[in-house]
Amino acid sequence: MTRRSGLRALAALSLAMALGLAPRLDAAELDIAAREGLVIDMATGAVLLSKNPDQPTPPASMLKLMTLTMVFEALEEGRLSLSDEFLVSEKAWRMGGSKMFVKVGERVSIEDLIRGVIVLSGNDACIVLAEGLAGSEEAFARRMTDRARELGMHSSFGNATGWPHPDNVMTPRDLVYLAQRMIKEHPEFYRYFAETDFEWNGVAQRNRNPLLYANLGADGLKTGHTEEAGYGLVGSAVQDDRRVVFMIGGLDSTAARAQESERIVNWAFREFRNITLYSAGQDLGAAEVWLGAKSTVRLTVEEDALATIPFASADALSATLRYQGPLEAPVTRGQKVAELVVEAPEIPAITIPVVAAEDVPKGGYLTRLQAAAGLMARKAMVAVMGDGETPEAAPDAANAGG
Repeated sequence: MTRRSGLRALAALSLAMALGLAPRLDAAELDIAAREGLVIDMATGAVLLSKNPDQPTPPASMLKLMTLTMVFEALEEGRLSLSDEFLVSEKAWRMGGSKMFVKVGERVSIEDLIRGVIVLSGNDACIVLAEGLAGSEEAFARRMTDRARELGMHSSFGNATGWPHPDNVMTPRDLVYLAQRMIKEHPEFYRYFAETDFEWNGVAQRNRNPLLYANLGADGLKTGHTEEAGYGLVGSAVQDDRRVVFMIGGLDSTAARAQESERIVNWAFREFRNITLYSAGQDLGAAEVWLGAKSTVRLTVEEDALATIPFASADALSATLRYQGPLEAPVTRGQKVAELVVEAPEIPAITIPVVAAEDVPKGGYLTRLQAAAGLMARKAMVAVMGDGETPEAAPDAANAGG
């Protein structure tokens, strides 16, 4: 027996948030000089700052994050190892811009090439990797573009270095996404981004990421500069187990890039904090069940539900539990049956999946009989009360005139 459409009601239950002070997202928006920028809390995905986040722009050397993504994926798939060596071509050796200073004909390990790309922003190292993996830089760029499409990005690539090319186009959102993915999916390689110095062929150089020297918990990622792109940075920092990832671009000097990135990190950690709205397994009440062995099912969340909120406010958050009910038996533990919508002034609504905390199998014959009897009783009451009269005032059908 299925639920009758007449019993499908949208249930809404307001839940008190026993969180003490629960600030709302009304922190003063940071006015940045960058042409574009995006700041995201890693744990919650909350957007703390957004300026032209989907504007296609030349990425300069920040493009190297995609080059490294291709290399890291090859390593994890077993097609490559850190100890493998690639031969340096004349094209790689002649490449201008920032360099690792590899020499024609020498063989360089993948690990050293990775450090050459990350720490030194070596264009020559990028070309060695591209040629070693795909045969040519052009073929590698096509692979990068194809992979970007698979990942849902809107980027395209004409080379592996970020050197000016009409096909080199990325958005701030794509760059932040790549950084998040790098941190989450390639932690064993992400450690290279925190290195400040690297020497090759007698040439010692320092990492261009200004945040690594600012004592703010920064541990990555990549700077970039061309005349068209301006000065940019994809960065990340951790303080008190909370990570922020960001991108800024279009600045007019290295000094402006350093100042802006430091200001953004300070602001993101000073103005916002993360709180646990609900803990995994926490009891969130019950929902009605139709034709179940029990008339209700307990509800919970499978994972801790976090939210990023500003320090500046003391307004309590509110949450609404929503589901189409009653739920039809059987209900399985862990089955998504509802959602929590958390709201507060100036905070975009946060939707949290809610699951059944227990199994509720179908009821037996007696359950179905009782449900049918209850349904008939309600129908009869609706029929009698439909015109606004009381049951006692209703005319006797047998005596009604025609």
